[in-house]
Amino acid sequence: MISRRDFLQAAVAASAVYGASGIGNWARLAAQQALTQDQLLDFDTFGNVTLIHVTDIHAQMKPIWFREPEINLGVGAVNGKPPHVTGADFLKMFNLTPGTPEAYALTYVDFVSLAKGYGKMGGLDRVATVINAIRADRPEALLLDGGDTWHGSYTCLKTQAQDMVNVMNALKPDAMTSHWEFTLGIDRVTEIVDTLDFPFLGANIFDNEWDEPAYEPYQMFERGGAKVAVIGQAFPYMPIANPGWMFPGLSFGVREDRMREVVQEVRDAGADLVVVLSHNGFDVDRKMASQVQGIDVILTGHTHDALPEPVLVGDTMLIASGSNGKFVTRLDLDVQNGQMMGFRHKLIPIFSDVIEPDRDVATIIDAERAPFKAELEEVLGTTDSLLYRRGNFNGTWDDLICNALIEEREADIALSPGFRWGPSLVPGAPITREDLFNATSMTYPNAYRSEMTGETLHIIMEDVADNLFNPDPYYQQGGDMVRVGGMGYDIDVSKPQGSRITNMTLLKTGELIDPAKTYVVSGWASVNEGTEGPPIWQVVEDYIKRKGTVTVDPNKSVKVSGA
Repeated sequence: MISRRDFLQAAVAASAVYGASGIGNWARLAAQQALTQDQLLDFDTFGNVTLIHVTDIHAQMKPIWFREPEINLGVGAVNGKPPHVTGADFLKMFNLTPGTPEAYALTYVDFVSLAKGYGKMGGLDRVATVINAIRADRPEALLLDGGDTWHGSYTCLKTQAQDMVNVMNALKPDAMTSHWEFTLGIDRVTEIVDTLDFPFLGANIFDNEWDEPAYEPYQMFERGGAKVAVIGQAFPYMPIANPGWMFPGLSFGVREDRMREVVQEVRDAGADLVVVLSHNGFDVDRKMASQVQGIDVILTGHTHDALPEPVLVGDTMLIASGSNGKFVTRLDLDVQNGQMMGFRHKLIPIFSDVIEPDRDVATIIDAERAPFKAELEEVLGTTDSLLYRRGNFNGTWDDLICNALIEEREADIALSPGFRWGPSLVPGAPITREDLFNATSMTYPNAYRSEMTGETLHIIMEDVADNLFNPDPYYQQGGDMVRVGGMGYDIDVSKPQGSRITNMTLLKTGELIDPAKTYVVSGWASVNEGTEGPPIWQVVEDYIKRKGTVTVDPNKSVKVSGA
């Protein structure tokens, strides 16, 4: 008799062959000059339960450009597996055609030329249109927000995220989980959570003093005659990757045993379908799925991956829905007698020139932005280069920030965090204050200037590299590799901690970094309380205004091997 796992694997294969994911149709529609909203939303309604997933919006309410990564390395057992496939290899793996809408939406290939043809993506008013269309087809659909929602823009920073809270309330989520939300500070998070009409879930967030759950671990829903349990899993490494002093008294962690207990609890309570709304990151979720039995679906977030098909781990389906409002996932499930028997899946691209904005949500967005209109639109300069961030190593936005830190802060070396958030800008575009804040907006922005020995720099680089390239996903505790200006280095991602980074070189002299010598280093976003220095956006604004037009050459100072 066919096993449930074999059955689901066959369903995944069928979705690719027959276009149930919808992805393979975009190119044909574009070739027919018929890329329309109705066709993007077309779906073969299936089963009795529908999940709608959005994640990692990072407060991007308006359409944006967002270039997908050129480098996304997997180490150990996940080397070469999705999502660690990019560019032409990604197109080949998913049988996609270069130059098509899917190539533009899902890869970096020919990004600039395709961006001119297909335009910006996202916009929460367009996302609202998609959600409303799904709800019209399936009124009981569950809208689940994977977190990193109340962070990442000028207006979000200035309103302490009230703008995003108001807009998201209009979308009417059924539940959310979290990560950057906590960098608003625990008092503000508590204030917002107390006003929400939906649960703020985090089974892995505990009160340190009482060693008990600090937030609701899960929510049960009745949908299509089935009991659906949605378990929240917040970002596990908050006090390491972000300032723990902003949310004292809370502890996080993967807490695999805790997840196992909660899954059993909801099953005992009669759950027919168990969904984990996660901000673990894809590889952490992949490992957790292999370790914890009884999870049907993990809606994964944090690593900003966009995959046109589910990834199956045992009997658990992993769904990755991208970031910045570029995509909305619709997942229809056939749930019978406590079993997930089949599915239909579609990663819906939010082409902002194709999808009509929802008028009500557009009105709310404009009202939230109106008090800041002049500041948002102020032009600081122009870029001759494509500015982007997402990738394991330096993006050009990061290089621009590092150049500004070196020149404005008179430093030898600059360090910029390996953040994934931040939209892109195409060559020739004006750089507005909004664009700058989209890449720098946060609650601990101070640009420090200090002295570090070469030995200290090497220790920092090795520590961050292990956070990214440790072969055990549970030890991957942060974003991408720290971005470096003024210094080149070699990295062998296959080596153990302490021996990955070699040939650290001061670029202005060409000399190897001396472990005993002291260097002037400027950086930003230190997790240490009381860090002094101007906010990073002021440093970069001064630099851009002084330059007028910025040009950022491709960074060739990092040499990667072992992948």
